[in-house]
Amino acid sequence: MTKQAASLDTLFRPKSIAVIGASGTPTKIGGVPIAHLLRYGYRGEIYPINPQYQTIQDLRAYPNVKAVGKEIDLAIVAVPAAIALNALGEAAEAKVKSVVLFTSGFAEVGEEGARVQQQIGELARTSGMRILGPNCLGVMSGETSVYATFSPVAGTGIVKQGNIGLVSQSGAFGGFSYSLARERGLGLSHWVTTGNEADVDMSDCLDWMVDDESTKVILAYMEGCRNGAKLIRALEKARAAKKPIVIVKVGRTDLGAAAAASHTAALAGADAIYDAVFKQYGVHRAATIDEAFDVAYAVSIAGLPRGRSIGMLTASGGAGVLMADEAASLGLDAHPMPEHAQKQILARVAFASARNPVDVTAQITTDEELLPLSYKLMLEDANYDNLVIFQSAAGLSPRGPEIVRQAVEMRAKYPDRVIALSSLFTPALHQQLDEGRVLAFADPSRAVRAIAALAGFAQSGGPAEKTADLPAISFPAATLSEAGALAALETAGIPVMPHKVATTAAEASAAAERFGFPVVAKIVSPDILHKTEIGGVALNLQDKEQVARAFDELIARAKKAKPQAKIEGVLIAPMVKGGVECILGVQRDPVFGPVVMFGLGGILVEALRDVSFRLAPFGKVEAHRMIDGIKARAVLDGWRGAPAADIDALAEALVALSRYAATAGDKLASIDINPFAVLPKGKGAMALDAVLVVNGSIK
Repeated sequence: MTKQAASLDTLFRPKSIAVIGASGTPTKIGGVPIAHLLRYGYRGEIYPINPQYQTIQDLRAYPNVKAVGKEIDLAIVAVPAAIALNALGEAAEAKVKSVVLFTSGFAEVGEEGARVQQQIGELARTSGMRILGPNCLGVMSGETSVYATFSPVAGTGIVKQGNIGLVSQSGAFGGFSYSLARERGLGLSHWVTTGNEADVDMSDCLDWMVDDESTKVILAYMEGCRNGAKLIRALEKARAAKKPIVIVKVGRTDLGAAAAASHTAALAGADAIYDAVFKQYGVHRAATIDEAFDVAYAVSIAGLPRGRSIGMLTASGGAGVLMADEAASLGLDAHPMPEHAQKQILARVAFASARNPVDVTAQITTDEELLPLSYKLMLEDANYDNLVIFQSAAGLSPRGPEIVRQAVEMRAKYPDRVIALSSLFTPALHQQLDEGRVLAFADPSRAVRAIAALAGFAQSGGPAEKTADLPAISFPAATLSEAGALAALETAGIPVMPHKVATTAAEASAAAERFGFPVVAKIVSPDILHKTEIGGVALNLQDKEQVARAFDELIARAKKAKPQAKIEGVLIAPMVKGGVECILGVQRDPVFGPVVMFGLGGILVEALRDVSFRLAPFGKVEAHRMIDGIKARAVLDGWRGAPAADIDALAEALVALSRYAATAGDKLASIDINPFAVLPKGKGAMALDAVLVVNGSIK
């Protein structure tokens, strides 16, 4: 456990708790946590702090934290904003190790509040005292009976102890999620809301929960992130430890992002970049709260499967089609049953459908041997990694206990498979399935979606792909012309088209003759990055005379359009035929740093925004995942008779671009390689045009 993560031990497992601003009224903000701690059996010391009282809720009260005279692991601060900073200062002087700051009225309300919040953060850093909040609902941990919260949700009943860690930047969402977990019968290991994150943020909590043995899966609600590098370290650590993280990240739209920022004073960032981060580090991004809880529940109960193959057994043809559609859309492997296994099913139920899904019809409810036979054939002969069984409402029938018993026995016999039973169950039978590590879903489609998420975790878990050391580069001090950008990229290992910058018409004609016709001519100037807007490009030039005329015309147009521009000459290059035009790019995200973009050229980027992103740097495996992530991926495999593209060359170029971007760091504003031609397989790929913009060089 890192030192940063270990410093949260006293937040989640305090041996003593002081409540600054304590109240004798159990319903007031300073009284609720004391009432919770007493009601639910907290075994540590509780020190109410309030100079106006001798006792509070039958506990000895103290005028200030210093008067306690004993070690304090956690202080809950429930005082008005005007005196909160002073209370925190006293806690720091008393060597309090961690604080939950309920108080609101800081960065979320204006500049003055933001200034005080910054002071709170500075106090945490200088004193070493970890501060959760301000403007948060606190922390709950059932294993130690810590209920350091004023949320009313704990007052209506606590969740059972379990292995799902829940982290929320929003207090209201955190409270709702706690109640939802309780109503769904899910067990939580720890619950925390981070509020304005003056010190302790979501990344800190994720980091701590990755190391926590009682937490098997982490469910998080995120509105934004200020420190991208810190979040990446936590996610990378989780992936290496094979600890699944499920995140509900709001702000998919411009309107949603604006709402999130105003609510938490967090930097929302570009949603596409967050999406890329989650994909790159194996996080499951849930689109809905139900999906998030389904996936967390599935990990909590079943663990991770060994692979992506799925068998579907049903008593209803319609439900089988639903499951099959879902499995196909999620990329699960739903290969058919072996021929001999199909024959055994059909020998027992002649009118069954025995491929996959296996539809044994209502016979499954009357033939007691049919279900065990189907289990055996699907788990042994077909060797599916995952199995979903739809039993209609049979779970509530007299056969319900027998159905549950058989499913639990099969899971015990095949512990490396994930088994989901889709039906309706009594609470007692649902508990038996949970204890037997069999998933219970009423909706079979939700079961398939949850299994797809588990397979995704299993596929992405483990150590990160090793990448080569970053090269030493000489990065330009100013934005380059196209020729300069191509030269810089070529030095970085990115293939570029053959070209020559000519300063006279004669040089241009000679270069064209060497390359062979037809050729393209383009104006070269660091001050004219968008050449087509001034007519600075001439295509399909067929002979020396056309090239010479084009040279003169391009120079004239450039001087007329941009009289002050520095003109380096005219670039001559052969017209590249064949291949697939792509776009490669780099942008510097304010939260996560350099991000590489990939997409197909033309309308697919301009209109459909069919692109994928990854944080730089990355290796070839991630580059291939990036390429596979676009909707139009099939175009690269050959479309309407076209040859398959050289995808390996494309992946190598993406890796080289990512390493260059990471090495350049904050000096780099953006790179745009458009088009990037991916030639037929075995013939490589090359940049046909490039723009490289240096930070601070655009006026």
